[in-house]
Amino acid sequence: MGRKTTNSGIGRLRGGCMCGAVTYEVTDRFLYAINCHCSKCRRTTGAAFKPIAGVTTDEFTVTAGADAMFRHGDPEGIHDMHCRTCGSLVYSWIAENVSVKVHVPMGTLIDPPSMKPTMHIFVGSKAPWYEILDDLPQFDEFPG
Repeated sequence: MGRKTTNSGIGRLRGGCMCGAVTYEVTDRFLYAINCHCSKCRRTTGAAFKPIAGVTTDEFTVTAGADAMFRHGDPEGIHDMHCRTCGSLVYSWIAENVSVKVHVPMGTLIDPPSMKPTMHIFVGSKAPWYEILDDLPQFDEFPG
């Protein structure tokens, strides 16, 4: 298998949870890709930061296992969707004022995206034991 292509020539990427119960496809048209160091992202992943890529909701589709997920967070606002079997974070639903986006944890992608993280955010609350060694810009919050 591999990367699919839409009619417009833009690739569709495959992704999913660790055990394979949940799979998704996302158009390779991310609005941004960032490394988030906030305490919630660190606790969700168990890592120093979470690489995420933001995309509009119409570019993201759960292709299998929608009934195999559980929600953590506000059902009407920001929440995370996890695989009920393996616990993997599959995606986050981000409601910001009038726009709604999906945050795809980049580690769940099977196919390589065309965009790489371009910055570190919430570095003011990063893990004290982790040192950022790349040259990407760093922000204490989400720049906007």
